[in-house]
Amino acid sequence: MAHTIFARKSVADCEADVTHGTGLKRSLTKWHLTALGVGATIGAGIFATTGTAIVGDAARPGAGPAIIFSFLLTAVACGFAALCYAEFAAMVPIAGSAYTYSYAALGELVAWIIGWDLIVEYAVGNIGVAIGWSGHFRELISHLGLNMPAWLSTDYRSAHDAFNAVAAGATDAPTQFLASAWTGAPHLAGLPLIVNLPAALVVFLMTIILVRGVRESANFNNAMVLLKVGIILFFIAVGVFLINPSNWTNPADGGFAPNGFAGVSAAAAIIFFAYIGFDAVSTAAEEAENPARDMPFGIIMSLVICTVLYIILSAVLTGMAPWKQLGTAEPMITALQFANGPAILLNASRFIIALGAVIAMGSVLLVFQMGQPRIFFSMARDGLLPPFMAKVHPRFRTPWVGTIITGTFVATFAAFANIAEVVDLTNIGTLFAFVLVSIGVIILRVREPDRPRPFRVPGAPFTPLISVAACLYLMLQLPTVTWIRFGIWLAVGLVVYFLYGYRNSVLRTGRRVVVDTLP
Repeated sequence: MAHTIFARKSVADCEADVTHGTGLKRSLTKWHLTALGVGATIGAGIFATTGTAIVGDAARPGAGPAIIFSFLLTAVACGFAALCYAEFAAMVPIAGSAYTYSYAALGELVAWIIGWDLIVEYAVGNIGVAIGWSGHFRELISHLGLNMPAWLSTDYRSAHDAFNAVAAGATDAPTQFLASAWTGAPHLAGLPLIVNLPAALVVFLMTIILVRGVRESANFNNAMVLLKVGIILFFIAVGVFLINPSNWTNPADGGFAPNGFAGVSAAAAIIFFAYIGFDAVSTAAEEAENPARDMPFGIIMSLVICTVLYIILSAVLTGMAPWKQLGTAEPMITALQFANGPAILLNASRFIIALGAVIAMGSVLLVFQMGQPRIFFSMARDGLLPPFMAKVHPRFRTPWVGTIITGTFVATFAAFANIAEVVDLTNIGTLFAFVLVSIGVIILRVREPDRPRPFRVPGAPFTPLISVAACLYLMLQLPTVTWIRFGIWLAVGLVVYFLYGYRNSVLRTGRRVVVDTLP
């Protein structure tokens, strides 16, 4: 069995999949791909998790103003991984991202593990993005004088925890609001009916857009990317005039790096969520017009753009307000609340930033919802998932069944899940994928040294090894409970593989999956 479960699907076999009427439509330029990467990367991470990374929590110290070094540390780790992704994406321009690369380099079992793992990155990660989107949407409409009942815009656990906190004496407005969901919700079978309706509805909207076609989706994403980058630049332009340098170095708050390198490292593991997305470009490799040229450009350029914006934004953010005040889910809005400046300007800026967060997270939802069905598509085309997951719409030429299933899954859990339960799991799943892709570059260089590589990772094998070490280091900064949950998830995946994938693998059975007809 060991020989068969580690059988490789050669790069030539991967390329053959798109020559038998099973390929997707090639319609994306290098700038479409760059925008997809920026659209997936700038979103929930920078808008929501930065505050926790700066201040820390009960399980780990915060970075304080030294958060800029956390962004640099994470960018370096992602940069090495991006080079490895770029080599594979240019050489194997097939849907499936790290799953396809692992199949070609490491064999079927490892490919299955990484494909199952990518569900954590895309689908589970998108649950967290949808929940974050809902919170900023609620903030946005409040500026318009509209208020949504708490029981329709939060989750059961958050409402219950807030209710207990109020019972214990908490009086701050956010906790009071969440507690009202528990006390004001209608009841069903004796239990309060609490559901995050905006989170579910925005996922369904993105699903409809994606079913209609990737070019339409990419053009829609381009517009959102331009708008949200403009809003981030607006925050920087306003905030740079509100900086108080003492906020960076105040001895009473611990100075520039209050928790030293331990705080910087712990924050880097948290804000890794802000970098998840550049690899989503690789899931669209089969739809790139010129993948050999455009995939490396899109992956690397999107990472560079986001890193520059993150570092500047974090420096401005921690200069506007004392860093200990920024530990909220809306750190930019909080910074504007504590900054000294004209009230009219600050209030208008809060509204614009709330609008920007809604747009930014909507863009992330779009790209991640696009990525997950294409991984399902590739796995089903290999027989490791049921054939209906590989059905391509006859008109729109999109993996429509997988898109609808993904949208339903994400919307359902986004309506009820707590964001704290998904961010760390998403981070460890993505870092694990980066590790396997980096190892795959080294192994494939040995197994197929003569295969044409339009883009080659410079300094191999040392560069991929540095990527592996950097990603493992960030994984070790995550809490133990995250490792336990991730282990359970992978164990469930192995059960599914041996019950279905092993028995139906195209590589093993020789049967080709037909994907172009409706069920």
